[in-house]
Amino acid sequence: MISAYCSEYLLNLEIDKLAQLRFSMDNLPDALLSEIAKRLTQTSDLNSLSLVSKRLYTVEAEQRDAIRIGCGLSPVTSALPLLCSRFPNLCKLEFNYYRWKPNHGMQLDSQGLHVLSSFCPSLVHLTLSYCLCIDDTGLGFVTCFNKLMSLRLNTVPEISSVGLLSVAVGCKRLTAFNLIDCKKVTSAEWLEHLGRVGSLEELIVKYCKGISQYDFLKFGTGWMKLQTFVFQNRGFLSKFEPCDPSYVPHRQYIYDFSCDNLKDLTLARIITVPEIGLGCLLRKCKALENLGLFYVLGLSDTEIITVSHNCKNLRSISLRLEPVYNERPEGLVFSTPLTDDSLKALALRCTKLQAVELTFAACSRYYPEEIGFTQEGVVTFIQSCPIRDLVLSGANFFDDEGMKALSSVRYLKTLELMDCVEISNTGIRFLARAPCLINLTLRQCDGFTDLGVTEVCRARNLESLVIEGCSQVSLKAVEGAAKLVHFKEDYPGLSGLNRFF
Repeated sequence: MISAYCSEYLLNLEIDKLAQLRFSMDNLPDALLSEIAKRLTQTSDLNSLSLVSKRLYTVEAEQRDAIRIGCGLSPVTSALPLLCSRFPNLCKLEFNYYRWKPNHGMQLDSQGLHVLSSFCPSLVHLTLSYCLCIDDTGLGFVTCFNKLMSLRLNTVPEISSVGLLSVAVGCKRLTAFNLIDCKKVTSAEWLEHLGRVGSLEELIVKYCKGISQYDFLKFGTGWMKLQTFVFQNRGFLSKFEPCDPSYVPHRQYIYDFSCDNLKDLTLARIITVPEIGLGCLLRKCKALENLGLFYVLGLSDTEIITVSHNCKNLRSISLRLEPVYNERPEGLVFSTPLTDDSLKALALRCTKLQAVELTFAACSRYYPEEIGFTQEGVVTFIQSCPIRDLVLSGANFFDDEGMKALSSVRYLKTLELMDCVEISNTGIRFLARAPCLINLTLRQCDGFTDLGVTEVCRARNLESLVIEGCSQVSLKAVEGAAKLVHFKEDYPGLSGLNRFF
């Protein structure tokens, strides 16, 4: 009886508090309520705020400029006008149907895009992911968004080059365009038109097997304004892949376009030959700040040395390498294509390097010569640059002596070690001396145990600690060892990750 009375009393007390909160919020000026709504970034917090009072419901709706729609909204076509009237200032909209199933209801289709274009005139950013019911007709309606500046198409299987051409012609303000895993897209006429318009600052194309690296040569003058470019194939390539159809043998080969504003460049699973294909970008991008080269066939020290001469502002570099047959002075060698000469050139000339990733895939621990870099070369490189973030993956040549040298790197704040099999407790303990280390990630490293990791955690005031797939490290040993701790017993490893490339 007493318990029931107390529960009722507490409930009435909470209701009184809510009423007082509502009264106090209703007396705040509109400008302050708007500022409160702007500072809330989580969707759940915004939804809760809108339930406090009618004024906050209205203010929150006016301030909300971005929403993400997934499988839960059905029927989506009839719901869109209601959503647009609820949020009149929408400028960023994402439709994501990842893991969609038929029992989730109808997806957004081409007609739905037509409806959306009538009710969402302020749209600036549009993302369509895993939209199975949108075709070239739907892309035609995208041109109705007169203010559209960013379009991202991820796994939209029914669109083709015809639809992309209508976008290129109709969306005059487009500055960012992403195309991912759209298999029906083939011809590059749309690329040529986008280049002529010359408004793009970001161009990302991934996993579109119908688009060749040589198609981007038709982008022409569009390269002049481009700041971010990513081209990524999936799977393995052969040197017998088709070459540039405009190539003339025995002639000095120079592509006549400028990309002086390009700051971010990523090339994955392409074939580069000196002066031919997208490999030519490595000698053209003088403003380059971030470079990623992932499993590029034909890459050599010459290209990296060229980058070191041209790109004085380089701040991050990510090299993912796998062994291939290379011509060296000593003969034909099976190893990753780059040697310490590349590292020496980067250390000598790229004095602003702060973030480095060195990943070595499919290299046997029993044949360390399959990696072209040496431990001495990597250590000298790391100690010569102001590196703050470092990833070493598959570095089976890197042992406890390397860790000892690594522990003295002055600026290192974030370190990730993955599949570095030669590091033992002795090596991992050296990290206790690292002067600035605050973020540590250890993946699939089986050479050290709880003893080594806990000694590092006691010595360092870590912000974050990630342990995944390290068979001799337990959750009990790392609980509470950092402000943020993430632990998993398994991890897919390099072989699992590389299926995406």
